[in-house]
Amino acid sequence: MADPSSYRPKPGQIPDSPGVYRFRDEHRRVIYVGKAKSLRQRLASYFQDLANLHPRTRTMVTTAASVEWTVVGTEVEALQLEYSWIKEFDPRFNVKYRDDKSYPYLAVTMNEQFPRVQVMRGRKRKGVRYFGPYGHAWAIRDTVDLLLRVFPVRTCSAGVFKNAARTGRPCLLGYIDKCSAPCVERISPQGHRELAEEFCDFMAGRTGTYVRRLERQMAEASEAMEYERAARLRDDIEALRKAMEKNAVVLADATDADLIALAEDELEAAVQIFHVRGGRVRGQRGWVTDKVEEVTTGDLVESAVQQLYAEESGDAVPKEVLVPALPEPAEPVQEWLAGRRGAQVSLRVPQRGDKRALMETVQRNAQQALVLHKTKRASDLTTRSRALEEIAAALDLDSAPLRIECYDISHLQGDDVVASMVVFEDGLARKSEYRRFQIRGFAGQDDVRSMHEVITRRFRRYLAEKERTGEWAGEGAAESPAAAPAPVPSANGTGDLCEGGPGALTDEDGRPKRFAYPPQLVVVDGGRPQVAAAQRALDGLGIDDIAVCGLAKRLEEVWVPAEDDPVVLPRSSEGLYLLQRVRDEAHRFAITYQRTRRAKRFKSGPLDEVPGLGETRKQALIKHFGSVKRLRSATIDQICEVPGVGRKTAEVIVAAFAQAAPAAPAVNTATGEIIEDDEPVSTGTTDDRRGQEE
Repeated sequence: MADPSSYRPKPGQIPDSPGVYRFRDEHRRVIYVGKAKSLRQRLASYFQDLANLHPRTRTMVTTAASVEWTVVGTEVEALQLEYSWIKEFDPRFNVKYRDDKSYPYLAVTMNEQFPRVQVMRGRKRKGVRYFGPYGHAWAIRDTVDLLLRVFPVRTCSAGVFKNAARTGRPCLLGYIDKCSAPCVERISPQGHRELAEEFCDFMAGRTGTYVRRLERQMAEASEAMEYERAARLRDDIEALRKAMEKNAVVLADATDADLIALAEDELEAAVQIFHVRGGRVRGQRGWVTDKVEEVTTGDLVESAVQQLYAEESGDAVPKEVLVPALPEPAEPVQEWLAGRRGAQVSLRVPQRGDKRALMETVQRNAQQALVLHKTKRASDLTTRSRALEEIAAALDLDSAPLRIECYDISHLQGDDVVASMVVFEDGLARKSEYRRFQIRGFAGQDDVRSMHEVITRRFRRYLAEKERTGEWAGEGAAESPAAAPAPVPSANGTGDLCEGGPGALTDEDGRPKRFAYPPQLVVVDGGRPQVAAAQRALDGLGIDDIAVCGLAKRLEEVWVPAEDDPVVLPRSSEGLYLLQRVRDEAHRFAITYQRTRRAKRFKSGPLDEVPGLGETRKQALIKHFGSVKRLRSATIDQICEVPGVGRKTAEVIVAAFAQAAPAAPAVNTATGEIIEDDEPVSTGTTDDRRGQEE
């Protein structure tokens, strides 16, 4: 670890002008390349107190042993030079997009005497018309196969073409009328070129002319009783329509645009690009990157734009590039794009309309790509084993934590405070073991007290079960939250609500389903205060064989009890990646439950106060009487007329309404009039068992 002050240049040595800088390590390898509008101001930001730097930036400047820079004339030149150096040196601390394979294009070689339709990858050639890119080569071949019925353009290689010309016999496609066979002079060079130009026009979106022309020819053939020719034209029209369906219109006015969307977390980001030409989605591509440095969404957009257009010809840059956030500043990037295209390019964030809706679709694709990437990474056994070993080494555990439980607190401004518990075993989520809690010990917002209460309740149950059985309860003894039985007061004197007790569902061995299986590691979502609260809860219960740590979301630091400084795992650590997945899953589970409870509270009605009244019978009562007001004034005999409602239930309903205080009338704030309670209302639900300790 180098001391940045040892190689810090003097402020007067750094020019106050645009440029590109490179950090090198002790072996002279370039580890980071950056650009700046002012080299002096930007480089000064790296040589400040290390405690003020982002952990990833701190790692970079302490790994570096020297810094050098190159002055350029404008920010656009800096952008171009930065990309060139990133390509040349492949710095370890720069954003690098993985899976950046060469995407296939549908190409028409208009620079040849007999243009050929084919799949092409790599750098674009002069005189070749390109369409795409496509996600897969088979998608191009499917489209071409449909269009060859109408546009029988040459698709064979140069060797096959020469061999057919030498023998005087066309290839198979020539015999089945999917090639006009210019190799044997069935069509003149000029006629074949016109056919290729029509193919290009159709692929460019000018489709209506050809379909209407074929329909007219089909009608003329039918009137002339040339039914075989009419049938062939009918099949050609159907082939064109199928090809058009593969490229459905998504934007009006024949728009040419590329839409770039991002899905990101603290460690990784996924980029998805939709290529729209002539109002149709012509291709899709995507990348995944590690966020090695501290970058914003605008920085990721800038890197994606560079990656996308730096190696392409000017005609690959569309009139519009739609992004989720603009780079800062955006003008150099926009000017660079205009220079690549040779005309003005609009770089902007769509705000409304069809483009905004399509951007949301691209965003969903990016999110799915990130989830898929994480799933593939997590499914690898070797990777999971290495992650668990790294966690054990970082936290100084005796063995790898095969069972990890993570807890998170969620609320909305202090209301509906809930907590979640998620379980990972051998590095994989075990959703049947997930649990959810309501915070009942106090009112209001206090994440530290909430964490203490949840940990106490969970492990008090564990101790009670251990004492009851005299041994560890069987693994996998719990049900999923959706299938959990209704909670009943526990018999262990703790005051907790639990799903055990007489008549509760049991496992095959007859044991009630309880929190009986202990983890080797407890992870809490938060920093030092939450970790300390969890440790106090375990200490108060006399548990000393379960490790505790916390993961702070802002800087991804791992906190352990009684330590003043956090454990900083390497950015590339699989252990950090696993802890982040566990933490994020706990957050997702908690916030989903909190939103469910909030929605349920908003939809609750007077019938929710009636004990023992299920959802089906509530709906039947409202349907029969039409409103709660009419039900409240009904007699016991009238309520008994509702199917499924007996006299005892009717008496309970009447008694509940009699004991309940009349609700204050609702008032229309605009008119001041009282709103009558004579309209159908939502009945809510009484099935709140999923909100207890599951």
